[in-house]
Amino acid sequence: MTRWVAGVEYHGTRFSGWQVQAGRPSVQGALEDALSSVAAHRVETICAGRTDAGVHAFGQVVHFDSDAARIPYAWLLGTNSRLPPEVSLRWVQPVESPDGAEFSARFSAVSRRYRYVIHNHRARSALLAERATWFAHTLDADAMHRAAQVLVGEHDFSAFRAAECQSTTPMRNLQSIRVWRSGSFVVLDIRANAFLHHMVRNITGTLLEVGTARKPETWVAELLAERDRTRSGMTAAAQGLYFVGPDYPAAFGLPTPQDPWFPA
Repeated sequence: MTRWVAGVEYHGTRFSGWQVQAGRPSVQGALEDALSSVAAHRVETICAGRTDAGVHAFGQVVHFDSDAARIPYAWLLGTNSRLPPEVSLRWVQPVESPDGAEFSARFSAVSRRYRYVIHNHRARSALLAERATWFAHTLDADAMHRAAQVLVGEHDFSAFRAAECQSTTPMRNLQSIRVWRSGSFVVLDIRANAFLHHMVRNITGTLLEVGTARKPETWVAELLAERDRTRSGMTAAAQGLYFVGPDYPAAFGLPTPQDPWFPA
């Protein structure tokens, strides 16, 4: 039995999220059906991070086990030919387990990174529909960036946690967060050891209040200390969120994560 690892890119709009749900289209369901067809046996996948309905991914990572005699290119070409156009494998390779540590797409990840893309323009774009969140009011990206820096480090992120979050602890180690402007886009990049449910979207919604000057930069620190979700900003829309991907120890020999191409 060989453990395989694959990088997956998807446009999440028409899916109910990553995870299989009865009677609803999911990225995991589409991928497992395609992989199973190539393998000629049922394949089950484990992902680095589950995404919600409407959320996209540049570099989701999954692992699966198979005893089918297939070379990496056969997995790649065969699976992609059976996937809907919104989902694509970007790479596939077998993974070794150094020092007896079995690879897991979920548990071997040392960090995860998301990007949130805001189209900050007075008029909505037809071509960017479902690929970026449109926000018509002018945003101060520098103020958003400054306000966000208080979130770096290990904290209780209850103020940015969805009510339905099933994590046993609100503690997370946020390693970096950056907000910048690129033309008519305002982009937020965030990396942490792991994320709570809706954590990135809730942080983004909070920073939008700062970006429009409705709230001062110091407000984010107050929310973090108060740990009250009802006091923080709205949950930003799903369509602006991209799972950039996870990071793994170099010993596993996986491809180096690439920076997202969007926005330029």
